[in-house]
Amino acid sequence: MQTIGITGGTGFVGKHLTSLLTGKGLQVIIFTRNPQNRATSGPVSYAYWDAEQGKCDTNALAKPDAIVHLAGAGVADKRWTKARKKEIIDSRVKATDFLVGQLKEHAPQCKTFIAASAIGFYGPDIPGKDPFAESAPPYNDFLGTTCKAWETSSASAEKVMRTVILRFGIVLGKESGAFPQFAKPTDMGIVPLLGGGKQTISWIEVDDLARMILYSLEHSQVNGVYNAVAPNPVTQKALMQSIAHEKGGIKIPVPVPSFVLKIMLGEMSIEVLKSCTVSAQKVLDAGFVFDHPTIGNAVKYILAK
Repeated sequence: MQTIGITGGTGFVGKHLTSLLTGKGLQVIIFTRNPQNRATSGPVSYAYWDAEQGKCDTNALAKPDAIVHLAGAGVADKRWTKARKKEIIDSRVKATDFLVGQLKEHAPQCKTFIAASAIGFYGPDIPGKDPFAESAPPYNDFLGTTCKAWETSSASAEKVMRTVILRFGIVLGKESGAFPQFAKPTDMGIVPLLGGGKQTISWIEVDDLARMILYSLEHSQVNGVYNAVAPNPVTQKALMQSIAHEKGGIKIPVPVPSFVLKIMLGEMSIEVLKSCTVSAQKVLDAGFVFDHPTIGNAVKYILAK
């Protein structure tokens, strides 16, 4: 039976991935700073790792046939102060450097490394240009430079194992991520349109993302960088309209001006207001099939859960 190690396995995406993997009969080891607070249950066990302290259970690290690296401080969890930016960078770049170094030294049996990145790698849409493909250069802003450095750290694993880097779009799911923040106002009959709502959101439903990770684990032809986005990006207005339609009842559109978001969120408002259209063609060409390729289908699925 194959064993898969996951960093960040107790988070939003990690929980969905763990459920999918164990449902396929795989063993999962979740690497966390607090394994003592989590009991081993069936095919899921926990092992210690703390990249900040430079410590890891190397005996546990010697067991997985593949590692999925999801760990990293939440980009949208807090306002982007200087200290928070450093935390975001270190939790990705330094943590990945540490993990890859440990794998090279202690995990010769590990043959596949699946690493998270984000479509923050790209900047805003360029008028008249095609959607961003994986070959596009990184944008010269905070997230663009962070993602570039993050991916450089992940790519250092290529010398010893097959390495796949997935640039996550906005991950939508009922219990966490962006979706609850979008959906909550509709319970009060309000449909917020952020900065006018015309900006394009490149998104992916969380179970499709978990399936894409599993597909990357199972198919050796998947190698290198892929955009982890659904093939049909939508405007923020269209996303909100889909949620409102599925929930039913009277919903009143309420524009939220850009300047209000800038006051509330500071520099992070750039990402909320940015239109970023990202292509899914490469992962489609690799043979992956989405269960939820359109926002209407995804919203219906999420709200039915």
